[in-house]
Amino acid sequence: MTSSDVNGRYLRMPHVESGMVVGLFGGSFNPPHEGHVLVAETAIQRLGLNQLWWMVTPGNPLKNHNNLAPLADRIALSEKIARDPRIKVTAFEKALGQSYTARTLAMVQARNSDIRFVWIMGADNLKSFHRWQNWHKIARTFPIAVIDRPGSTLAYLSSRMAKTFDYARIDEDDARRLAFHRAPAWTFIHGPRSSMSSTALRSARTA
Repeated sequence: MTSSDVNGRYLRMPHVESGMVVGLFGGSFNPPHEGHVLVAETAIQRLGLNQLWWMVTPGNPLKNHNNLAPLADRIALSEKIARDPRIKVTAFEKALGQSYTARTLAMVQARNSDIRFVWIMGADNLKSFHRWQNWHKIARTFPIAVIDRPGSTLAYLSSRMAKTFDYARIDEDDARRLAFHRAPAWTFIHGPRSSMSSTALRSARTA
């Protein structure tokens, strides 16, 4: 798939059933790689998720878009490597016209009031989370699960978000109950880590 056109089924939120526990894992996925898959699969297992929405964003406001592959290509590559049937690749943010996570999550919450959501992020994003627009609002919308990534393990101690919401952190041994906590609530999940990164893969292609 090389066209910039996106199949309409990816522009709708995935189907869910009342009472489900769903992880929201957003990113540019430029390109997606096994490190992303490891984060997704770790979240599914440790949080007891019924689904994980692999949310391919039109673009990240904090990143340079000069090397951003077409959305359709990133969706196709994500579908290829996201093998667990509980992972639902979606790009509904394009249809919403949203670029900022806080707005997207507010809309997800409004349309799915009977679903328990958890925002999933890699520990590398935790370090810069305070630069996201309305990051306090994000933390107060849904519980957050931070999955360990190479070089970022100590972010759960040193990051501004971790310090600000230290009182809301729950032990990772209780991670399966995270979705049932009222936000703000978050946990840091240790586990296997992949050294792969989208930046390194793009650099290798142009070297």
